[in-house]
Amino acid sequence: MSNDPTAMQQKYDAAYLRYSTAMRNEKPDMVPIRPFVAEFTAKYAGFTCQEVTHDYNKAFEAVVKCATDFDWDAVVPNMVYVWTGLTQAIGLRYYAVPGIDIPADTGFQYIEPPEGQAFMQADEYDQLIDDPTGFLLNVWLPRVAQDVSPMGEATSPGNNLSFLKGGMAMLSYFNAFGPQCERLRNECGMPSAIAGIFKAPFDIIADKLRGYLGLTMDLFERPEKVLAACEALMPHLLHVAASTADPAHQVPIGFWMHRGCVPFISPDQFDRYYWATLKPIIEELWSRGHQVMFYAEGDWKAHLESFAELPERSIVYHVDQGDIFDVHRRLGDKFCLSGGIPNAVLGYGTPDDVREHCRKVIDGVAQDGGYIMDASAIIQNDARIENMQALTDFTRDYGAYDGPAYALDLADERVVSGGESLIPDPVPPRPGPGVCVPWEAKRQELPPITGDSGLVQAVWEDVDGLANMYIWQCLLSF
Repeated sequence: MSNDPTAMQQKYDAAYLRYSTAMRNEKPDMVPIRPFVAEFTAKYAGFTCQEVTHDYNKAFEAVVKCATDFDWDAVVPNMVYVWTGLTQAIGLRYYAVPGIDIPADTGFQYIEPPEGQAFMQADEYDQLIDDPTGFLLNVWLPRVAQDVSPMGEATSPGNNLSFLKGGMAMLSYFNAFGPQCERLRNECGMPSAIAGIFKAPFDIIADKLRGYLGLTMDLFERPEKVLAACEALMPHLLHVAASTADPAHQVPIGFWMHRGCVPFISPDQFDRYYWATLKPIIEELWSRGHQVMFYAEGDWKAHLESFAELPERSIVYHVDQGDIFDVHRRLGDKFCLSGGIPNAVLGYGTPDDVREHCRKVIDGVAQDGGYIMDASAIIQNDARIENMQALTDFTRDYGAYDGPAYALDLADERVVSGGESLIPDPVPPRPGPGVCVPWEAKRQELPPITGDSGLVQAVWEDVDGLANMYIWQCLLSF
């Protein structure tokens, strides 16, 4: 690959235009390729799963090697997102770490606690509803992190070090993404595929708080508490998504959808709990100019009509186990689609099998644009290298469009709202999004300020916001 800066910039510009045009449901010059490659990058670069999971510098190197060698249009800077160096630093209980808890060449595993040992108990909904951030810090974190002392118990060196190591590690990791994105741009001519993180309020309760079994019982025994908890989480999850999104509004926010589809919950429960507290956040993010990547893990065909209610182009819909041709018929006029190539074919099929699946998807879904080539699910180390090469080469050769591509004005038709948020902040004295200790409370602890009180407040709120980021990113990202 050429190291000429001009050539790299031209490559980047072409890839970004191709990717962004498809995401806006228009027709670029050819079908863009954006594989969500996770542990596959380790396999290709000659690393173990332990190496890319426990050493993010090796994970970054593996992504750069793939981006250099494969003719793709966008890639996630590190799809092996959970850095287990951080989870080990604070002793998170719910991860099985490659090379420690499981074999070194197995991807990290999430360990869901038994129903009676959920990290939030059934009688604690009111605490979560009253102050989500305070509950996470004071109740949830001591339960999920073995080194954090519960409130009221004696502290320990391990407790104190967990916050020092955890906070410093998170900043070190997150600050490394900027240089990684620049490296992908300058060395590989490749854009980042997504930016930021978001999860549905319902999924947060099901994944990290009550667990799936506990939540299903709560839907029958305390349904109003479940709904109130989802509503209480909404402004906080919106804040995390918006504050971590691409400030240039160029690539979508990553959103992994877990337990809102059939058979996990019924369609009625989806409407009342999942969709009622998810849809307003997506609409709010779109009003601020941010697309969301709907990574629909599982089969969401029962809910496609609900997704069609969202503003046109507000999401990119990724198809996992659903029928991509049915999804295209029902959503393709409004949203860009991606995915649809079975991971089993990439792992156990032949290159000819891969080419045939790609041909069917391009013929059936991509003819008018608005499609991005990818596997159905995140690509792990069971995918064969020759099959990924077949996917890439065939899409490049077969996925070129006839006629002129749309030359989009990337400042598209969205009107970025500067008005009041559609989702109101919690009513005081509840701490709002991005806040641990409100300035009003801190101000009461300080002596009279003889200098610039605005400066003191601004710096306090900035640093307090970092602590808030730590707590919520532990919940969403780790």
